[in-house]
Amino acid sequence: MTLADGKPSDYSDRDCPPSSSPTEIITVRPDAETLTKQRLPYFVGISGSTAGAKGISMNLVIIPPGGSAEPHYHRDYETAIYLVKGRVETRYGEGLKQTIVNEAGDFLFIPPGVPHQPHNLSDTEPAHALVARNDPNEQENVVLYELVGES
Repeated sequence: MTLADGKPSDYSDRDCPPSSSPTEIITVRPDAETLTKQRLPYFVGISGSTAGAKGISMNLVIIPPGGSAEPHYHRDYETAIYLVKGRVETRYGEGLKQTIVNEAGDFLFIPPGVPHQPHNLSDTEPAHALVARNDPNEQENVVLYELVGES
């Protein structure tokens, strides 16, 4: 990962002591994707590890054409999503029995602990979404959700 200001991407507490707050604006330009627990490509933007964030993260997720995330929920944090490109159907709730379809320009809010599984409705174009959370970690509090009675 490259930081736009030329600083190394391994931000650490030595760069900003715990007793103080950062005094500079930090720009992150991800140059490689990371595969998440949800099995979707992520471009890590703002997080504890990239920018020293203490209570927020923001990333770009790409759902490949016809692709779906693994069913999951976010333990102890809220998620806000802005769908930049595409149409996505999200199954959610207990047993993933509820559904909602969103398209580019929609904002979504997912409360902590709500199981969900987004699916890109296009077979030819990827869907792009900006994902923000009130957790500075990218994946530590993502929990895979096992559907009972399905293999």
